[in-house]
Amino acid sequence: MASRRIDGDGRLATATTALTDRLDRPLRDLRISVTDRCNFRCVYCMPKEIFGRDYAFLDRDELLSFEEITRIATVAAAHGVHKLRLTGGEPLLRRGIEQLIEQLAAIRTPEGRPLDLALTTNGSALAMKAGALKAAGLNRVTVSVDSLDDDLFQRMNDVRFPVSRVLDGIDAAQAAGLGPIRLNMVVKRGVNDGEILSMARHFKGTPYTLRFIEYMDVGNTNGWSLDEVVPSAEIIERIGAVFPLEPVAPTVHGETAKRWRYTDGSGEIGVISSVTNAFCGTCTRARISTEGRLFTCLFASQGHDLRALMRGGADDVELAAAMASIWGGRDDRYSEIRAGLTPALRTQRKRIEMSYIGG
Repeated sequence: MASRRIDGDGRLATATTALTDRLDRPLRDLRISVTDRCNFRCVYCMPKEIFGRDYAFLDRDELLSFEEITRIATVAAAHGVHKLRLTGGEPLLRRGIEQLIEQLAAIRTPEGRPLDLALTTNGSALAMKAGALKAAGLNRVTVSVDSLDDDLFQRMNDVRFPVSRVLDGIDAAQAAGLGPIRLNMVVKRGVNDGEILSMARHFKGTPYTLRFIEYMDVGNTNGWSLDEVVPSAEIIERIGAVFPLEPVAPTVHGETAKRWRYTDGSGEIGVISSVTNAFCGTCTRARISTEGRLFTCLFASQGHDLRALMRGGADDVELAAAMASIWGGRDDRYSEIRAGLTPALRTQRKRIEMSYIGG
């Protein structure tokens, strides 16, 4: 078995360096999908007609173990990563997720700092798990909420799960100290764009930051069409006409969301504009799929198999070298070139499903 080469303080016991890609973008954020399963069948991510009862999900031994995930994260931290986000599928479906969080919370950067450890969830199990997640070392959560109208919310998740239980989970997470909490709303024209203002009104003046996400062409199963995208500029215009807004400067290089605050001081919102205002030039994120493939873009066609490397006996020096080579060769900028592709070319391009790679 390969030597872990990890010191007692959670740092990798070998020399590594911060990484940049071909476009001089550093590696700062790692998103790790811990399961390809989800208990929702959201129409923009895991439509029921594709992910039905007979869909073949990964077997347990195909998933990265917690030890393998921790090993990758430790090497990534030595390469300059300071933020980890656990995703899925629905990450709270992974049995023993608190144990993984404990292991990840023990990792330190070369300077001895803990990582920023976050998790994205549909909120269905959050009321039950919030306290344990915080105790394990999780810093904060992001929760998907696509509507406050219960009928519409249930139609969108397509499993008749009530929005009230998600809202209870959000409040439980806040009480447990898993904040600041961000709420993500994927906006799809003709489906839930009529909810933009009511969502803004409901969460205005609360501790939560609501973020509106343009409907994206992730994967090949959601039937994406550009006509269904509500541009972020339109979202800001709709909200600003009722609740005046002003822009806020970013706090971190490479932030995905453009921030806007209410001029009356009652909080802020964000918009993620990967379709109409791409931010590829500042993208610092890599993704690890459920079974251990490293993807350098959300819209990538293929990944690099780190699981085979680890299970084949590679030590941490070899793992670090592989990750450095992969990131160093990165030149992805799909969101910037999307506009120049014809609909036929966009359709022909193979993309990994969001439920597999994480958001």
